[in-house]
Parts: sequence; structure tokens; C-alpha cells
Amino acid sequence: MIRERACRCGTGFTLIELLITVAIVAILSTIALPMAELAAQRGKEQELRASLREIRTAIDAYKQAHDEGKATSGGKFGQAGDTVGASGYPPSLKKLVEGVPDPTNPKPDAKIYFLRRVPRDPFSTDPAVPAEETWGKRSYESPPDAPRSGEDVFDVYSLASGVGLNGVPYKEW
Repeated sequence: MIRERACRCGTGFTLIELLITVAIVAILSTIALPMAELAAQRGKEQELRASLREIRTAIDAYKQAHDEGKATSGGKFGQAGDTVGASGYPPSLKKLVEGVPDPTNPKPDAKIYFLRRVPRDPFSTDPAVPAEETWGKRSYESPPDAPRSGEDVFDVYSLASGVGLNGVPYKEW
């Protein structure tokens, strides 16, 4: 009987052991939380960089198609009434998804597509806004230091007001 009492008293955790464990877990969580936020921001920035690259590559491909004679400045490029301006850049981001007729292909309905879909700006907070409207657009005629939209889309930029981990504002990426 004496042994049973000794064994029962030695089992379980003391209050001090529990407090030390809770303190250690609290310290680890205060270290992990900022790291998780940093990782989430880094992930959004990588997505922003990839989306900008994808859209800019599609705009360049559109311009190249224009320069190769698949459309001329005075001719039709796309749907009826959609003329290409002197710049040769797309009139909207939507045009990159809709595609344009390919005059070099013998099939009458053949189109050249530049994007499957317009990617969303990962820093856009309103999911109701269409993906095309989450980007700022710069016209060919606008200066680089004061971008503004116009008849064509020469470049895109993020409308986010934050600053990246590299210290550069998202609008300047």
C-alpha cells in the first residue's frame, strides 16, 4: 500500500511544468507569426511578378504579330470595326484573350490567342471586379513617369498602394 501512494503522487505534471511549457509555446508562436506573414507577402509578390510577366509577354506577342504583317495600321485586326492604331498594341487586355483572326492561316475562322485568361492582380481586394480592371494600363503615348490609359495598352502595372519587400512600390514593378 505504501508503494501505491508513492506512485500516485509521482504521476502527472506540476503547475510549474505546465507554465513553462505554455511560455515556450507562446515564445515560439510569436516568432512564427511574423514569419508566416512574411511568407504570405512573398508569395503574393511572386504571383504579382509572374502575372506581370505573363501579361507583358502577351502584349509583346501581339505587337510582334502586328509587326510581322498579320495586321496593318490601316487594316482590320480582330472583330469588325476594330482597327489597329499606329502603335500596333492591343486596344484592351480583353483583346489578348479573345484573339485576333490569323490572315496567314488558310482556315477562315483561325485565330491567334495571346492569353488564356487575364490574371488578377494578387493584391486586388475586391473579387467582384473583373480581372482586366485590377490592373493599371499605360498607353503607348503616355510618358513612363506618369502612366495613363489611352487607345491602346502598352504596359500594365499594379494598382496596389503598398511597397514590396525589396523597397520598391508595387506600382513601379
